[in-house]
Amino acid sequence: MKIVVVTLFPELVGQVLEFGVLGRALRRGVITVETVNPRQYAKDVHGTVDDRPYGGGPGMVLRADVLAQAMLEAQRRAPASRRIALAADGERLTQAMAAELARLPELVLVAGRYEGLDERFVDACTDQCICVGDVVLSGGELPALMLIDAVTRLLPGTLGDADSAVQESFTDGLLDWPHYTRPEVWDGLAVPAVLRSGDHSAIERWRRKQALGRTWQRRPDLLEGRTLSEEEQMLLDEYLAERDATQL
Repeated sequence: MKIVVVTLFPELVGQVLEFGVLGRALRRGVITVETVNPRQYAKDVHGTVDDRPYGGGPGMVLRADVLAQAMLEAQRRAPASRRIALAADGERLTQAMAAELARLPELVLVAGRYEGLDERFVDACTDQCICVGDVVLSGGELPALMLIDAVTRLLPGTLGDADSAVQESFTDGLLDWPHYTRPEVWDGLAVPAVLRSGDHSAIERWRRKQALGRTWQRRPDLLEGRTLSEEEQMLLDEYLAERDATQL
């Protein structure tokens, strides 16, 4: 996959991409990432890329004319791309959305700054707006990197174990189950016996129960509109009964 990021801070994007899973994916050629800096298309000697918002108010807005020129360069490098703006008013990024994007050959990501992007640019030059969460950030570079990470780990050849991308939170609409490793007992707390039993059927059942219970406790919104199977409902009821028993 080829990804082009339109950003005023290309160094920030480049430095983060050197590490971990993303760095390994780049070295293996699973992805290539390039940047385009809108400032090189500024129309004055000061490199101005923003201006005051019409109608008044605080902050500055990135100019449509400058961004459009940067987008033309990005599309020249990635002509088959989907053009995505990272913005607080976009669709919330989900695992299902990441899986959809992972099937595309190219992406152009626009990382905004200041008060945001001129809406005319968004309407004319992008295909989609994506938000990574209900929080305000200083710019779109970190959301763009989050999206790149989420998509890249789904691409063949990125992870050492292909099952890692399948057995993760949100893959089937639920949070992940708890994980444990050595030592077997730490600070008086032991790894659950079922995980040490070697009974793979029992382990799988326990993990499914924990995933359902954690989702019910921490992200009940993920269960809204989801019809639980008879087995899932039984596992959730069992989880809640065990939780209530420990609180007595």
